[in-house]
Amino acid sequence: MSWWDIIAIQPMINIIIVISDFLFNSSGLAIIALTIIVNLIILPLTMKQIRSSKAMQDIQPKLLEIQQKYARDKQKLAQEQMKLYREAGMSPAGCILPMLVQMPIWIALYQAIIRVLAATPEDFLGLGRYLYNWPSIYSILPLSNRFLWFDLGVPDYYMALPFLVGATMWIQQKMSTMPSPDPRQQQQNEMMLWMMPMMFTFFALQFPSGLALYWVVSSIIRIGIQAGIAGWGGLKPRKLAAQAKVKKVV
Repeated sequence: MSWWDIIAIQPMINIIIVISDFLFNSSGLAIIALTIIVNLIILPLTMKQIRSSKAMQDIQPKLLEIQQKYARDKQKLAQEQMKLYREAGMSPAGCILPMLVQMPIWIALYQAIIRVLAATPEDFLGLGRYLYNWPSIYSILPLSNRFLWFDLGVPDYYMALPFLVGATMWIQQKMSTMPSPDPRQQQQNEMMLWMMPMMFTFFALQFPSGLALYWVVSSIIRIGIQAGIAGWGGLKPRKLAAQAKVKKVV
């Protein structure tokens, strides 16, 4: 096995199997539990990313004003932008760095779910090389792929889970997307709002439903965290947002 298998995929596979033993041998409940655990572990990074994104959205009007004022002076533009970031107490990398740190965790969890579900006999035989030499591990296998009316080892062609993937991801994207005074930026925001959910819905139709379940649970957790830290964001009606702003000024 590669170093990635040893330090990332193998531990997650065995954790899923052990957790399922406490959850009625249900791979679905084990995936939900592990997704929650992973999100709790990376919660500080998630909170930092959300706060950085919100701070970046808050300074967009001032940033656009600076870009228009110093459009012909690139050096002055860069200086004023960095000054604005410092005054806001943020860094542009603050939105990206936490996400990059999280990516290996998400990839390992995805690969572990694919392997532990073992949709075919060949996949089940290949799973053996990832298992720890614990007698209890072998007594738990094979896991049941049934969760509610889903077979987590195959794609959900009834579209229930893919629809939930797209819907929860759209809500998450909408919450973190605020109107921009820059028309080009607003157009990009609108494109990303629909492109990401549609892309992951398509993926959910191609991959085993266990992965779709993981995406749904992750999005629901992120929606809760986003609402708690930054509010409902783009989901909040503009009329209500304007009233709230007027009240704040008064």
